[in-house]
Amino acid sequence: MKNWTKTALTAGAFALTAMAAHAGTGDTLKSVQARGTLNCPGDIGSYLGFAEVDDKGNWKGLDIELCRAVTTAIFGDPSKANIVPIDWAQRWPALQSGDIDIVIKASGGTLSRDTELGLQFSNSYYLGTTKVMAHKELGLTSLKDADGGSICVPSGTSTEQQVSSYLQRIGIKMEIVAIQKDEEVQKAYFSGRCDTFAQWGPVLAIAASQSEAPDAHVLLPDVLAVEPEVMITRQGDDNWVDVANWTLSALLFAEQEGITSANVDEMKANPTSAEVGKFLGATPGVGKGLGLSDDWAYNVIKHVGNYSEIFERSIGQNSPYKMPRDLTALWNAGGVLFPLVFD
Repeated sequence: MKNWTKTALTAGAFALTAMAAHAGTGDTLKSVQARGTLNCPGDIGSYLGFAEVDDKGNWKGLDIELCRAVTTAIFGDPSKANIVPIDWAQRWPALQSGDIDIVIKASGGTLSRDTELGLQFSNSYYLGTTKVMAHKELGLTSLKDADGGSICVPSGTSTEQQVSSYLQRIGIKMEIVAIQKDEEVQKAYFSGRCDTFAQWGPVLAIAASQSEAPDAHVLLPDVLAVEPEVMITRQGDDNWVDVANWTLSALLFAEQEGITSANVDEMKANPTSAEVGKFLGATPGVGKGLGLSDDWAYNVIKHVGNYSEIFERSIGQNSPYKMPRDLTALWNAGGVLFPLVFD
């Protein structure tokens, strides 16, 4: 019995060692490293605050920043991010075909995307509610008052499904006007083509603030859904989703520990704890299991900043949109976000 136990433990240890060795050799990571760029989705127009492009072709926004963070974890250089403009319906075919390597495009983790499309999700990087905006002149107090009216939605998104389910739940019928391009959805609503506009809450608030008459629109109290936005990869490459998850955790851990792009060099030279020292590569061990260098997290914070820094300049107080963190704050600041443990 003792010999059997010893043999079993030895076999188990060997299996765990083999699994750890395999963890650093994900096919997607290897192909990205060989190519020299990380391909992420942008938008065919601009998704304000998350993926928007200026007239010179420069991209910015929270999703773009996260792409650059993952890129920096791999290459130590955010400029190696390649943004591919695609619409919402193209996300999954582009990922499955290899045209893009990861979907970071305000996309929620859903059962059908997991079980039917063969996708895999990171932890949530943003928790938002699906809301409805209406023309103030209609005098609507809730969506139920809009029975028989029309509602604009972005096609090919979970929002379209959420609207259908919610209308059925509250027992009303509306004309659903589904349009692919974000700017065209907003144009349809603001021009009066639709009575209401269903979208992710932050997008509605941003759209109203940028409209010609911000006070002419109201957000109805209805909450159609709460959706965790996640980074999405193909199933079957656990190492690749690990890279996404640990990059997100690096951004959150840095914020939690007060590490910023401005003080990261000082923190690396004089770490406040053993965890911080390992995190920043002052002591080895944070990179090998992922197939990355030991200074990958340091590079991310140095070049991109922590989560708070990228949030505030993308959609928060240092942006034109002034969005509050709300639920997307850290666990110790009234929110739901937290890092995994860098041990």
